[in-house]
Amino acid sequence: MGEVINNIAVCGAGAMGSGIAQVAAQAGVRVFVFDVSADALTTSRNRTLADVGKLIAKGKLTAEQGAQIGERMRWTSDLEQLGNCDLVIEAIIEDADIKAQLFERLEGVLRPDAIIASNTSSLPISRLARSLQHPERFVGMHFFNPATVMRLVEVISGAATAPAVAQRVLEAAQAWGKIAIPVADVPGFIVNRVARPFYAEAFAALNEGAAEPEAIDALFRAAGFRMGPLELTDLIGQDVNFAVARSVFDSYYGRTRFVPQLRQAALVDAGWLGRKSGRGVYEYGDAIAPAAVRIGVAPEVCAEHRQAANALKDAPPGTFVRCGALFVGVTQGLTARQESRALRASVALLDWSPSEGTGPVGFAVSAKEASVAALGTLAAMGKTGVELSDRPGLIVARTLAQLVNAAGDAVLQHVADEAGIDAALKNGANYPFGPFAWADRLGRKVLVDLLHAVAEGTGDPLYNPSQYLRNAA
Repeated sequence: MGEVINNIAVCGAGAMGSGIAQVAAQAGVRVFVFDVSADALTTSRNRTLADVGKLIAKGKLTAEQGAQIGERMRWTSDLEQLGNCDLVIEAIIEDADIKAQLFERLEGVLRPDAIIASNTSSLPISRLARSLQHPERFVGMHFFNPATVMRLVEVISGAATAPAVAQRVLEAAQAWGKIAIPVADVPGFIVNRVARPFYAEAFAALNEGAAEPEAIDALFRAAGFRMGPLELTDLIGQDVNFAVARSVFDSYYGRTRFVPQLRQAALVDAGWLGRKSGRGVYEYGDAIAPAAVRIGVAPEVCAEHRQAANALKDAPPGTFVRCGALFVGVTQGLTARQESRALRASVALLDWSPSEGTGPVGFAVSAKEASVAALGTLAAMGKTGVELSDRPGLIVARTLAQLVNAAGDAVLQHVADEAGIDAALKNGANYPFGPFAWADRLGRKVLVDLLHAVAEGTGDPLYNPSQYLRNAA
C-alpha cells in the first residue's frame, strides 16, 4: 500500500457523500463525486459550492482557498474516471445487495492497491466484504452527519481487513481534521451501540408518566446536552431511530442495555416521524418554538435552603442533608419513599445535575411537604425544579448510568477502549462528556451501587452493573 492518499472518490452524491467529499477537498485532496443520477450530481455540486461560499463569507476561507477547493472536485457518472483513486468511499443506500453490485464494479476499474471503504452505519463490514475479490483492502469508514461539522470517524476493521489498510485510513481521516477511532466490527459499532439507552430511557420515562416530554428534554439540556433525547429522535426521524434500535437489539439477540420502546413504535405506526412529517413526540408548525416546561414555584430562600445547597454542591449520589424537619439528597438509585423509610423522615430526592448547570433539575418527594425543601434548595443553587414521579434512579442519573453500563460492556467485548468510547460519544453524538468521564466524576463504586439499586427497584436485570464496571470498582 502507498503511504499518502492524494486522490479519492465518494460514491453517492447525497448529503452525506457530498459532505465527506467536501471534507477531503478542504484538506487538499483531489476528489471525485460519483453518482448514477445527473440530478443528484447537480444538487451535490450546488450544495458544496454554496457551503464553500458561506465559509468564505464568514472569513473561514479566503476566496483563493475556496476556488482551489472547487478545482480539486469533480462530479461524474462515469465510474471509469475513478480508476486512479487511492481510496473510494461508498456512501449509498443501506442495502447490502446494492452495495455489493457497486463494489463489484469498483474492483473492475480500481488499481490493486486502492482501498474501498464503506460509510455504512449498521451493516457488518465482514459481511459486506464477502462480495469482494480482495476483502483485505475493504474497511469501514463511518462518518457522522453533517460530515463537515461532526469530527468523529469510526474506522472498522472486518475479519479480512489488512491492518495496514485500517491504519492508512485512520491516518487519512486524521489528516482531514477528524478524530478517527479504531472500532471492532460489531452491530452499531461504538456510537449506535452505546448511545441507545439515551433514547430508550427517555421513552421509558415518558411511558411511565415520570414527566412530560418537554421536562425530560429540558433536564438533559440542563445537564449539558445540546438536545434532549426526545426532541433529538424527532430530528433524526422516529422511523430511522427506531429502525436502528431494532437492528442493534436483534443483532445482539436481545442481550443489550436497552429494549426498543413500544411508545416509539406507536409513533412510527401512526406516521408521526418527527420534524419531517410535522409531528412526532412534538407537533411542529411553520416555526419551532421552544417547549414550555412547567417549573415548580420556589419559596423564599431561607438559611436552611442555603445550607443544604452548599452541602449538596458537587456532592456524590447518596448524600443527604437536613433541611428543617426533613432531608434533601441526591439520588443513589433508590426511590424517595425508600430513602424516607431509612431516614425516618420525609425526603426530597434530587436527580443528578452538574454544579455548573442552571437548571431545571428533576426531583421526587416522599411526601408533599418535601417539595418546598427541594425547590428552595435548588433556588439557593440558582436552579429551578421540576417534580418527577418517584422512580428508581429518577431520569438523568438512571439514563447516564445505563450509558456507562453499555460502554462498560463495549470495552469488555473489545469494541474499543475507554478513551475511544468517550471520544466517540463526545464527537459523534455531541455529548458534553464521555460516559467514563462521568463515571469517574461520580466514582465508579458509587455508580455500581446506583445501578444495583435501580436493578433491584425495577426488578429488571437490564440494569445490573456490567462485569467491566464491577471489576473496575
